[in-house]
Amino acid sequence: MTGTRTHADLWGSAEALLPKLRERAGRCEELRRLPDETLRDFHDKQLFRIHQPKRVGGAELEFAAVVTYGALLAGACASSAWNWVNFTAHHMMLGMFPPQAQDEIWSKSPDTLIASSFVFPAGKARKVKDGYVLSGRWPFSSGVDPSEWNMLAGLARLDDNLPAEQRIFLLHRSQYKVIDNWFAGGLRGTGSKDVEASEAFVPEHLTLAVADTKGGPTPGSAVNPGPLYQIPVFALFPYMLSGVALGIAEGLIDDYKPGAGRMTGARVAEIQSTQIRLSEATAYARASRLVQLANCTEAEENRPDAKTKARYRLEGAYAVEWAVRAVDVMFGLYGASGLYESGPVPRAFRDAHAVKQHFSFNTDIAGTTYGRVALGLASDNPTL
Repeated sequence: MTGTRTHADLWGSAEALLPKLRERAGRCEELRRLPDETLRDFHDKQLFRIHQPKRVGGAELEFAAVVTYGALLAGACASSAWNWVNFTAHHMMLGMFPPQAQDEIWSKSPDTLIASSFVFPAGKARKVKDGYVLSGRWPFSSGVDPSEWNMLAGLARLDDNLPAEQRIFLLHRSQYKVIDNWFAGGLRGTGSKDVEASEAFVPEHLTLAVADTKGGPTPGSAVNPGPLYQIPVFALFPYMLSGVALGIAEGLIDDYKPGAGRMTGARVAEIQSTQIRLSEATAYARASRLVQLANCTEAEENRPDAKTKARYRLEGAYAVEWAVRAVDVMFGLYGASGLYESGPVPRAFRDAHAVKQHFSFNTDIAGTTYGRVALGLASDNPTL
């Protein structure tokens, strides 16, 4: 089956879902996971499959689509968008695994959902005949409830005399336990629970070495030769999530209507500080969008060197920093409406700051890595 869905077709489907996502946003928070209706809508419109290979019916859109679609959806419901970008990115990453792994999963259903946790120290694996034995407990496995598989990162020891190797392991949900501990202040509807596995056997073909994801041909390139499956995964890791923060900011900006109320004798819209703050938020959001899209496009068209990959991480972190600054500015403009526990404005504030807490968006960490490489020192990020 070859994918035929176009960007225009899929974009129209995504836009049509926005009213439903807005309507369900409160219930998504209460459930602490995606509502079943939202999952069905995403599946029915094939929106999870925009980065899936065409050979199995996916759209195989450009990498930057994860930002633009993620931002579009986040303006309506950030938790739904967060799960969407995760599931979408995992289809792309599965396209980098050995063909046997792809066929094993997609032959049963091309709509199969895959969760993840890319916290490498959380998992320990040892090499055995035909595969690995993996144990660990991983946090923040977003969208784990409806997922049949999970991409779990770990440190694999091939030999007692060699350093551990960073590797990604595909586990079926029968091989791990889900721990219901997702009671969070933001992104409450993402279901980002812990998962735990003990002595799980993972066949060799269901693993992927990080060394094979740093840009260029991957094990999956034999059947998926497109550039999407040769991007440097962890250099671009921030952009698989950063569109969510951008969409939250743009949503607050687009929805802001100061009305005709008077304050200190002037209409709110006529107060100079209102005009300046709206402009400030717009500038932050616009800068965030431009940097994200430019880097996504550049990375798909060129094979970046070490310094460029470090810059992608740096600018991905700052793109979210700018988006969250835009949210903070807009939160002030919305005034007392942001004080309530429910509603789109306080939810946007909580969700944006929850996004910023992701380790990919820590500007100190990203800045240290870039600074080291730029100054001729060894990178401190082995995934790059």
